[in-house]
Amino acid sequence: MVKSKGEVWFDIGVYALLTLLALSVIFPLLYVVSVSLTPLAEVLRNGGFVVFPKKLTLDAYAAFIHDPTIPRAYGVTIFITVVGTLLNLMVTTMMAYPLSKSRLPGRNLLLFLVAFTLLFNGGVVPTYLVVKATGLINSLWSLIVPSLVWSFNLLIMKTFFENLPDSLDEAARIDGAGELRILSQIVLPLSLPIMATIGLFYAVGHWNEFFQAIMYVNDTSKFPLQVVLKTILINSMLPPMDITSVLPTQSLQMAAVVLSALPIIVVYPFIQKYFTQGVLLGGIKG
Repeated sequence: MVKSKGEVWFDIGVYALLTLLALSVIFPLLYVVSVSLTPLAEVLRNGGFVVFPKKLTLDAYAAFIHDPTIPRAYGVTIFITVVGTLLNLMVTTMMAYPLSKSRLPGRNLLLFLVAFTLLFNGGVVPTYLVVKATGLINSLWSLIVPSLVWSFNLLIMKTFFENLPDSLDEAARIDGAGELRILSQIVLPLSLPIMATIGLFYAVGHWNEFFQAIMYVNDTSKFPLQVVLKTILINSMLPPMDITSVLPTQSLQMAAVVLSALPIIVVYPFIQKYFTQGVLLGGIKG
């Protein structure tokens, strides 16, 4: 099929727009990585703006990796991310599945309470008092339990379960299956897309944990990665600036961004197809 002149120009405009959008996404990432790998002399010579460095150095990354607090912080963050995400998925699933059934007594009231928390919450001080009263202060569980269920994720998963054919549930009941068996052997195997989507939401939230850590954790050995990186950056900008005598603070900042974001960037491509499918299926009702 031969395209008209107008269609050709339209295609050119679309490709040009997509190229600009792609550059707007790629350029910040390229800038962050470039500055983190640029020697001090070149950073100063270019006024702190470097996109394609002439020389590369890993000094900024070495400064973080050689810090004894970094491996421990990675361990803490990995623990709360893995354990927290597994518990999040388990509890969210156990709540979303019954809420997806119209026959559940009091379902409308429960859904109202869930939706209500999207608009209003208990506040910082009441939440802190609850965490303190339960004895979770200065514990890694204080970074997991208070955010065990996110209402938004719960509603997405509930909608996904509602989209599953009722015939599957009915056939399983005829065969004598109970609710737990239906959930574990029928519903969950069909729910891989939404599980990957919600799991990614939870995992990113735990990996970037900062606010709850500075509120509930006092022991520096239990600080997650984001808090430790922030502490190192603050110390590097205060006198005496031993580390900045050989490293620019800007390079340290960019190296911290790369170290904190790299694991999520590496994992995302493997679950991208499930993520996209899960968002579409969980956001609409057939």
